[in-house]
Amino acid sequence: TILSLVILQIFTTTLAMLLTALAIFYYVVIYTIILKPNTSQNIVWGGAAGCMSVLIGWAAVTGSLAWVPVAFFMVVFFWTPPHFWALAINYKDDYSAAGIPMLPSVASQSSVISQMWFHTIAMIASSIVMIQLAHLPLWALAFTIFLGAVFSFQLLALKENSDNYNKVAASIFHWSISYLSLLSALLVVAQLLSV
Repeated sequence: TILSLVILQIFTTTLAMLLTALAIFYYVVIYTIILKPNTSQNIVWGGAAGCMSVLIGWAAVTGSLAWVPVAFFMVVFFWTPPHFWALAINYKDDYSAAGIPMLPSVASQSSVISQMWFHTIAMIASSIVMIQLAHLPLWALAFTIFLGAVFSFQLLALKENSDNYNKVAASIFHWSISYLSLLSALLVVAQLLSV
């Protein structure tokens, strides 16, 4: 940990190093020690440590922060719960056995689905805001909306007490990875084509 901070300080910026130190502290102390074993919302707030990479990367290159990486932080922040809960649905018995109150192991399917919807809608809205803040072309906005529609379509298939609940959850998990990957690639391609 110390070595990684030293390397960041030498080869990037002080801001990137400080944000990395904050992310490490937050992940180890706030998420792993405090939140994970004590609240079903652990992944919601613990996911913030994973979102820090967006801010760290921007700070490493620019030495500052701006609204675009903050918006991308929010995309990843809201993406994390439906992504992780979709996986946790298939491992809820393991979480229960380990005494970890992951939402799918302690809440009703209805509650899990509604919270997944809340975070998915916020993720899509954050994605649209990010595209607008980055001043990317209209086609990038249209593609972002399309990605969000596909995510929503996947989530629509997750029905309480259905025979394929776990299978649909696994599909959502896999699509969520595609969503974030395609959105990230879109940012690069749209920026390159806009120059």
